[in-house]
Amino acid sequence: MERSETRYARSGNVSIAYQVVGDGPFDLVYVPGWVSNIELMWEEPGLARFLERLASFSRLILFDKRGTGLSDPVPTDGLPTLEERMDDVRAVMDAVGSERAALLGHSEGGNMCVLFTATYPERTTALILVGCYAKRIRSDDYPWAPTVEVRAQQIEETEATWGSAEAFRELAPSKVKDQAFQRWIGRYLRQSASPKAAAALLRMNSQIDVRDVLPTIGVPTLLLYRTDDADVHVDEGRYIGDRIPGAKFVELPGEDHLMWTGDVDALLDEVEEFLTGVRRGPDPDRVLATVLFTDVVASTETATRLGDRAWRTLLDRHHDVVRRELARWRGREVDTAGDGFLATFDGPARAIRCAVAASEGVRHLGLQIRAGLHTGEVEIAGEDVRGIAVHIGSRVAALAGPDEVLVSRTVADLVAGSGIVLAERGEHELKGVPGTWLVYAVQAA
Repeated sequence: MERSETRYARSGNVSIAYQVVGDGPFDLVYVPGWVSNIELMWEEPGLARFLERLASFSRLILFDKRGTGLSDPVPTDGLPTLEERMDDVRAVMDAVGSERAALLGHSEGGNMCVLFTATYPERTTALILVGCYAKRIRSDDYPWAPTVEVRAQQIEETEATWGSAEAFRELAPSKVKDQAFQRWIGRYLRQSASPKAAAALLRMNSQIDVRDVLPTIGVPTLLLYRTDDADVHVDEGRYIGDRIPGAKFVELPGEDHLMWTGDVDALLDEVEEFLTGVRRGPDPDRVLATVLFTDVVASTETATRLGDRAWRTLLDRHHDVVRRELARWRGREVDTAGDGFLATFDGPARAIRCAVAASEGVRHLGLQIRAGLHTGEVEIAGEDVRGIAVHIGSRVAALAGPDEVLVSRTVADLVAGSGIVLAERGEHELKGVPGTWLVYAVQAA
């Protein structure tokens, strides 16, 4: 799916970074919570798939709020008010020619959406709030928020641990053991805000209170909350829903506060049905996919020569390069075993270009990889993929030499006319696979 380059809209004297993705029949503005970076979003496969699903039925508009990500920084002793940040939504909509849009607000971004909807009802077609709170400091009539003392401690700990996975551990419990995600989230935070800016934003968010605005909302509204969310209590959603006329409240199982981790499909199904009237339902168990296998050439010899610690460091850098290319070319990492990757793609040309780019990238590290690709029907089993197409991809990869990308005849036929140059490498018997298989080497991609 094509997305526009990052562009900038003027909101007063501040530049706001934004992107537009998809070309659906209506506009959907995603307002992120706390901090964001609209370019790094696409490097996390789960978040990229989340955004692509939204863009499959809308024209999706993304932006970084002032003081975060790629938008202009603001002084930490003069942070914008909620009203000023809300006006950034209007500025971005104006820049992309959007007269009316549905708003999707997550966490603190939901408060901005509430205020925008109440202020500009003529520009808002629908409101969706996910894990959003009405206020951030506890009171007798709002007992779910943290106390002043607990909130102060949270802010202090956030500033001290900023840029580490610890800062987000409670927000995505399902990702605690995902090392790739943990590395990405640390980098995402560091490039979304500085420690002092992140802490200052939390202090500002602590003053938010939109309770009096809720009854003035007059557009169709959907509220989505997870049962065991540790950051925003599900009863906060019920409180908000009771005060917005006609609002629909949906409680989903799960404990992740991040809406693009955990059971994402259940959440997206609700969003899509609310906005389009159609529920897509679960993805089929069997899909057509291009399977990519890679592994490092002479890895054992290199590990022996370097020693365990140096090899581990080099392998981590190799993994970072491959994962960056997977994110760039919309690949889904399925498994990482030792020094090899298994990934799937929804298009063979992107898979080939990813393999070539990864090979070129790790060459700068002094490493060589081999890669093999095949396109066929695969069985989806949770996060894993199975089936004969996976075995064929593995066997094709085993035939490849250093810095070589080999593809099956099926892949070669599908990329005809793409500009990718292939050369025949003869017919081969693939272990455990009937018949002989014509294999091609990628000459240029």
